[in-house]
Amino acid sequence: MQFVAEAEVRTQSGKGAARQIRRTGKIPGVVYGQGRSSMIQLDPKVIQKILIAQAGSTGLISLNVQGAGEAQRYNAVIQDVQQDPIEGFLLHVDLLEVSMDKLVRVKVPVHVAGSVPIGVKRDKGVLHQPMRELHVECLPNAIPDEIKVDASELEMNQGIHVRDIQAGEGLKILDDPDGMVVNVAVPISEAKFSAMLTTDAAAPSAETSEAAPAADKSETPTAAAKPSEPKK
Repeated sequence: MQFVAEAEVRTQSGKGAARQIRRTGKIPGVVYGQGRSSMIQLDPKVIQKILIAQAGSTGLISLNVQGAGEAQRYNAVIQDVQQDPIEGFLLHVDLLEVSMDKLVRVKVPVHVAGSVPIGVKRDKGVLHQPMRELHVECLPNAIPDEIKVDASELEMNQGIHVRDIQAGEGLKILDDPDGMVVNVAVPISEAKFSAMLTTDAAAPSAETSEAAPAADKSETPTAAAKPSEPKK
């Protein structure tokens, strides 16, 4: 998926300048790569739209940067975003400029497609997805929005590994071939789950009781710190 974004060159950096940019309704950013870098400011709604579309680093952006002199045009992907830890709004964005004829490495989300797996529907198994994204290498215009994995034929204790995924033309998956992408597992019974919780909760108590005597022996008169005398 390709997006278009407008940006402006910014000349000032630092926390104070960044706060001032945000007061105007924009966010600071940097676009770098191909031997150059530029400080920019742009509308956070554009970046948010790309993230909501689940494109993330897979969304190719045609970025037009206005500033002193002739406007600059970049082909870029989102490299990193900073968000407010409480409110979640965007604070800063890093964009990586890419060349349309050079391979890039990006993360692509994995989408589990197909009907309910046989092992879930028939045997009451549980579907797990250990890998929610895959690292791929390809040309920028070949970056997929997602990689679909059909799990409908999976039975109990069966799974799909990275090596089982048929990558599209011009697409190379870089992850460990033995990595488990999705699988159907036997559900944990309530009794076993409760036993695990009980064991985990009891373990710290046992360690504490064993460590207590050693702690008592270490409390000797010489271990106590004397109050420091005021400097004259």
